[in-house]
Amino acid sequence: MRRLLRLLKIVSVILRHGLDEMALSSLRHPWLRRLARVLSFGRPLDRPRGERLRLALESLGPIFVKFGQVLSTRRDLLPPDIADELAKLQDNVPPFDSAVAVAIIERSLGHPIDKLFAAFERKPVASASIAQVHFATLHPRQGGAEVAVKVLRPGMHKVIEEDLALMHTMAAWVDRLWSEGRRLKPREVVAEFDKYLHDELDLVREAANGTQLRRNMASLDMVLIPEMYWDLCRSDVIVMQRMYGVPIGRVDALRAAGVDFKQLAKAGVDIFFTQVFRDGFFHADMHPGNIMVSLQPETFGRYIALDFGIVGTLSDFDKDYLAQNFIAFFRRDYKRVAELHVESGWVPANVRVDELEAAVRSVCEPQFARPLKDISLGQVLLRLFQVSRRFKVEIQPQLVLLQKTLLNVEGLGRQLDPDLDLWTTAQPFLEKWMKSQVGWPAFRDRLRNESTRYAQYLPEIPRLLHQALLAQEKRDDPVLRELLQEQRRTNALLQTLMAFVVGFIVAVLLLAAVDNHWLQIFF
Repeated sequence: MRRLLRLLKIVSVILRHGLDEMALSSLRHPWLRRLARVLSFGRPLDRPRGERLRLALESLGPIFVKFGQVLSTRRDLLPPDIADELAKLQDNVPPFDSAVAVAIIERSLGHPIDKLFAAFERKPVASASIAQVHFATLHPRQGGAEVAVKVLRPGMHKVIEEDLALMHTMAAWVDRLWSEGRRLKPREVVAEFDKYLHDELDLVREAANGTQLRRNMASLDMVLIPEMYWDLCRSDVIVMQRMYGVPIGRVDALRAAGVDFKQLAKAGVDIFFTQVFRDGFFHADMHPGNIMVSLQPETFGRYIALDFGIVGTLSDFDKDYLAQNFIAFFRRDYKRVAELHVESGWVPANVRVDELEAAVRSVCEPQFARPLKDISLGQVLLRLFQVSRRFKVEIQPQLVLLQKTLLNVEGLGRQLDPDLDLWTTAQPFLEKWMKSQVGWPAFRDRLRNESTRYAQYLPEIPRLLHQALLAQEKRDDPVLRELLQEQRRTNALLQTLMAFVVGFIVAVLLLAAVDNHWLQIFF
């Protein structure tokens, strides 16, 4: 009954915002398009389609808002006007009762709140669709540190499972009925969101992501990441170091404090490219709400990163793809860009390299009409993904996530320093990566990294070879066994026939040698 009521609400929101008209007008059948025009009669549907979709998702609650936020990152699948509008979605969710938050903390950590913390601020300092945050202070025996306590919203698992079940159903309808359904891959998108949302519901995973980033960035002296108190971390509660800073969006306050904006902008790009090309593990939710700047004397001007629910990981193959694409782009080697797409294995077999090259040239060449410092690497990736979409190239989700994060980093950097030259900043990272992949030093490093594995495998080779030979002998393939038996019978028959023929000829020759009369009988 509850699911039925939820479905009815979704249908009413769809009708109120004219999403039915959007869907029907794009269907294959002309009579359905005419039906869309009839249904839209008398309804005020003069707003742009992207805005109508955004308002509908906001009406359906935090889970659908979160879905729209994730969907906005898939610019390789969505039209630009819809992606831009979905990017405006915000988690404007009121906090839940602090007494409920305290009860969750006490249940998860197994102690009353006054035994866990010397002080606990019941008024939350931040609230979002998944969780909210309270400040607290540890007891002196625990070090007395000031901490931030993140608490998962109650009942989230049940709400999410119900909404996800409806999303999977609607995705199946879209896939079956909408002409764009096959290209937009609604089932795959919802499945990706399902995984992402369940990952974000596990706060221990977020704490682990933060710890990994803190360890990776420890030597960089450009960014501060809170320490996690693992004894106080559970799947629905995590406790971390409290960070003091000014939100990056408060530009006037930072300027008044004397922060060097040019250095801050360059540091942000350095941090991002270090995470991408050195570590292959990057913070993928770097919007202004998750970034502050420290004004403490000992860490003045450093970034503070928060909220590690979304991170991206890149393999060596992904990093090589990115580096070579960027370098080929700035050399205007569009054939190499096309070849890289083909070599990735994501291009259908019937795509011709010269056609892909021409398409890449048509969207990339206009970028060089502006000064080099004004070229956006995020826009370059976006253009490449849009070309790829025309040729039905399967772009991997981690690269789309990186492109969205790169756009955020560029926007933030150029807000701080309009003259920021991203290519000059990125070039050393790209060149260093390429040098690490080719030549004798790269071979030597790869051999050294694999040496422990080789040392383990080499002594086992004779035994493994012996086992393989035994397995070959013991292979019990009925068809092969029947063929071998038939071959043996044929060989035996031929041998018998040959023996008879040879024996007969020898007997005749012997008799002929004794008496020529026998030879005359046979010849």
